[in-house]
Amino acid sequence: MKVLITMGSDSDLPVMGQAAEVLKELSVPCDMRVVSAHRTPELLFEVGRTAHEQGYRVIVAGAGGAAHLPGMLASLSPLPVIGVPVKSRNSIDGWDSLLSIVQMPAGVPVATVAVDGARNAGILAAQMLATSDDALRERIISFKEALRDAVAEKAKRLAEATEH
Repeated sequence: MKVLITMGSDSDLPVMGQAAEVLKELSVPCDMRVVSAHRTPELLFEVGRTAHEQGYRVIVAGAGGAAHLPGMLASLSPLPVIGVPVKSRNSIDGWDSLLSIVQMPAGVPVATVAVDGARNAGILAAQMLATSDDALRERIISFKEALRDAVAEKAKRLAEATEH
């Protein structure tokens, strides 16, 4: 069970790398590829049509600007696709990318996270895989408990710092 992380350009790597980082934390194998919907359409079609044959179970696709990559992959693949709108140099604060990804036509769903929300996309991909992997589900439970504990620790430090 692997996750495929795609991005329209290597300039998206600082954002999309966050998905790979959290998947690594959760011991979920993933691969990363640059696939441009506009500059490499043949590659996009090949990846979209064959990702499931390569052992991938979820695709995380990040794109800025017109952000066609997630939707086009979803149109070609039987796998779930999670779209990450990327705030890029040619975007309108990421809003154009967000609207492009979230407004998919009926029959071509793309789960969409916040602008630059690749970490959440990685977590969501792992949760999708965990529906049929008990060991991964337990790692996610531990991950979420660690999030809870970190907030409790921050609250405790704040309370101690503001005591009179």
